[in-house]
Amino acid sequence: MPAPPAPGLDRRLFLTSLLGVTAAVAGLSGCAEAGAAADEAALKAPLATKVPPGTRLKISSFEGFQEIQLKLAGLDDLPFEVADWLNIGAGPDVINAFRAGSLDLANNAGIPPIQAFYQGFDARIVAINVTRRPNYLFATKPGSDIRTVADFKGRRLAFSQGQAQGVVLLRALKEAGLDHDDAELVPLTSNQFFTALQSGQVDIAPLGISQAPAYLEQYGAKGARTIPTDVVDLLNLLWAPAEVLADRAKAAAVAAYIPYWARGAVWQYEHPDVWNREYYVKRQNLTPAQAESITALANKPCFPPRWDEAIAWEQETADLLAEGGYVKEFDVDALFDRRFEPLAARAVPAEYRR
Repeated sequence: MPAPPAPGLDRRLFLTSLLGVTAAVAGLSGCAEAGAAADEAALKAPLATKVPPGTRLKISSFEGFQEIQLKLAGLDDLPFEVADWLNIGAGPDVINAFRAGSLDLANNAGIPPIQAFYQGFDARIVAINVTRRPNYLFATKPGSDIRTVADFKGRRLAFSQGQAQGVVLLRALKEAGLDHDDAELVPLTSNQFFTALQSGQVDIAPLGISQAPAYLEQYGAKGARTIPTDVVDLLNLLWAPAEVLADRAKAAAVAAYIPYWARGAVWQYEHPDVWNREYYVKRQNLTPAQAESITALANKPCFPPRWDEAIAWEQETADLLAEGGYVKEFDVDALFDRRFEPLAARAVPAEYRR
């Protein structure tokens, strides 16, 4: 990781450097746009109704999550070959894998597609699961006196521009009436947050609900705490490079995968005891009590038949980042491939469509 910016150095320039949005990436942007234009007809073509034999996809499955979920749910009879389940989850890592051609389809939040667009890489959203309850908590360093988001003023906050945790932090600051410059945003990636809290490098970091129990068990007695808010990261989504979606066979496989993805999420929600035992306890080495505390905060899956709300939220997110100088303004409609819009909703019972 680069050294922290020297006093007086614009932190946004430092963040831009950190995330690789340089002149070199700007050059890639032109190439990406040219490639997308060449494939525009393919990207608008109707989806094939059957997956051609021999079609293969490389799909993200961070810490085995997706692969295990489908197996436990009895949904591992996919109509195409999974060439690899990649242990990749963080948005910046997914974007890099997309660029390298080593990943075809990934599960992320709403901010990585915005970051990819800003970097000049053409990728599209193909499925949406709307999140209604917060899935991040703000954790304090041990011995902190911070009690509310208003107390973030003047503090050091862990910030990842290209990940969901980053936009959750920005939205929380905005709701508390604080500006980006009212606190010091320390550029880190989410896998560095835990260590940064432990060492006191930052005062606050947004942790996923699956991380918070372990952190509090270790540091709660030393004065660490969590600060819940009502800020949600609305979108849990599937996305893929435009090049993949312009390939008729791979696009058909993506379309075929979406119902499995949706049904897998429903199965997990309806079988918390099995999921706790088989994933959180056996795979994540959490205690049964910790697992139960996570599933108690779990969101009920929601796969909207239309993406209007999701697109509006994504536009608000892009605008918020633009206000802070982290990206340029743009119309997020370019991020959505609406050929896939109804597929997830069609695959689940009505109660999971709203």
